Amino acid sequence: MDRPGCCGGTKKVQLGLLPERNECSAIQEQEATPDASFIYTLDNNRLNTKQRQFYEENGYIVIKNLVSNEKLNIYKDRFKRICKKEVSVPGMLIMKDVAVTSSEYVPGEKAVAKIQDIVLDEILFGYCCLPELIDYVECFTGPDIDARHTMLINKPPDTGSKSSRHPMHQDLHYFPFRPANRIVCSWTAMVNVTKENGCLVVIPGTHKEKLLPHCYPDWENGVNKMYHGIQNYDLNQPRVHLEMEPGDTVFFHPILIHGSGVNRTQGFRKAISCHFASSTCAYIDVAGSTQANIADEVIEIAKKRLGSKVDISYEDIWEFRNRAVRRKPLMSRL
Repeated sequence: MDRPGCCGGTKKVQLGLLPERNECSAIQEQEATPDASFIYTLDNNRLNTKQRQFYEENGYIVIKNLVSNEKLNIYKDRFKRICKKEVSVPGMLIMKDVAVTSSEYVPGEKAVAKIQDIVLDEILFGYCCLPELIDYVECFTGPDIDARHTMLINKPPDTGSKSSRHPMHQDLHYFPFRPANRIVCSWTAMVNVTKENGCLVVIPGTHKEKLLPHCYPDWENGVNKMYHGIQNYDLNQPRVHLEMEPGDTVFFHPILIHGSGVNRTQGFRKAISCHFASSTCAYIDVAGSTQANIADEVIEIAKKRLGSKVDISYEDIWEFRNRAVRRKPLMSRL
């Protein structure tokens, strides 16, 4: 399915939320000593050397106030209209929280925990095309950028089942394309995101490790569909909670271990997110690998929607989700 892409103010940067640092201070303007050993970031005038060094060491970086409230309100309104079925978007996956049973009537957006493949909706896809966002993405992917995995998350208040938490995981578990270092996630808070409503939790530096085996955690009240977690995860690893304000955006590496806690408030914790990758990334065969379990599960879900006799591969599913965002100008290629 061919779909058109979107090719064609000063922000504060928060280095991170490590306990020993000033959590809310902006990065100083001066450049650090140049370092030729960068692996995870590329030369770009958006991040200075000091900022790049932080990402290289920790695997994430928070940019304060990157997306305007005006844009966030547009995405919130669109989400409500989709949940109320005032707007139909063919192919978009609308997911309920496991705590909401099929026999239970919950109106509107209160029933929806997440919508995936927002690239299929022109208004929500606008998030993926924001120049202020893509300028940062280019620091990680290079100038030829595709939107590969997109979603709007609506973490519900916990009912006591703790189903609103997301087990610690690595996003690369889901992706059948490489190299990992040319993939980055942008995750933008749409409301105030705190420990109380289940902010993101990261383990700095784990992006330097390998992809670990994942499966469903053995939790008493179950877990949401496709919420795999790292097998035999060590709960004693030091964590950093990323508390964010609306418009704040964290960029992080696909091997960085992260998750989120229970929403203990009465409100819904909203965020909009896109995994971007270089258009030069190539597919790999995940058969027989630690990723085979998620590939089989995703194919099974696709066949339930499209018909059991449909011949579809994991690569086909990811190609359907893919949409071009930015390309290097033609003259610069010559």
